[in-house]
Amino acid sequence: MLMTKERRPATRTLRGWAMSVLQETGAIHECEEHGWAKDRADPHARERAFDIARHDPPPDISPQSAVNAVAEVLDGIGDTCPECD
Repeated sequence: MLMTKERRPATRTLRGWAMSVLQETGAIHECEEHGWAKDRADPHARERAFDIARHDPPPDISPQSAVNAVAEVLDGIGDTCPECD
């Protein structure tokens, strides 16, 4: 039986790919009211995102570049929405 691997949707930038992976693993989520990305501070979700970056980076991107992109996105996201009181 032929098995295919489900592919993630195509993204145009490495940052967009990294955000997609972080959302897919549950490491980040959107503020329901304003749409800002918020860090969930879940170490297991973060590790799953880094594993995906290491083992399944986007085409023509090195695993190290993918890991760096995930880390940069996480560094730029806080755990609170800047517009919420």
